[in-house]
Amino acid sequence: MRSIIFYTTPSGQCPVKEYLTSLPDKERQKVAWVLTLIRDFQMVPKEYFKKLQGTDGIWEVRSSHGGNAVRLLGFMHEGNLVVLTNGFSKKSQKTPAQEIALAERRKKEYEQRQEQG
Repeated sequence: MRSIIFYTTPSGQCPVKEYLTSLPDKERQKVAWVLTLIRDFQMVPKEYFKKLQGTDGIWEVRSSHGGNAVRLLGFMHEGNLVVLTNGFSKKSQKTPAQEIALAERRKKEYEQRQEQG
């Protein structure tokens, strides 16, 4: 079983929570269902949760509803903790490079804060 948390900025903002709040109810419900799968099952189909190649350990949570693709990016910390850093609506086949870069920056910042206590 995994634990899932949302990254919080040093100023106390929670970008993933803010993004999810902006979604229509049905899309938000589908994302919640996918997050439950990721939390409760060791083996999750790649259509819902996969590691992005060519990144610094960034994972993608994948949800679709009515043709709208919702993506959450994050990373694994200390084995079974999933830290979600940012979310966006995917418009093309390729995950935007700026979203990956944002997730990688937030991962580094999170890990530095953890080391400092």
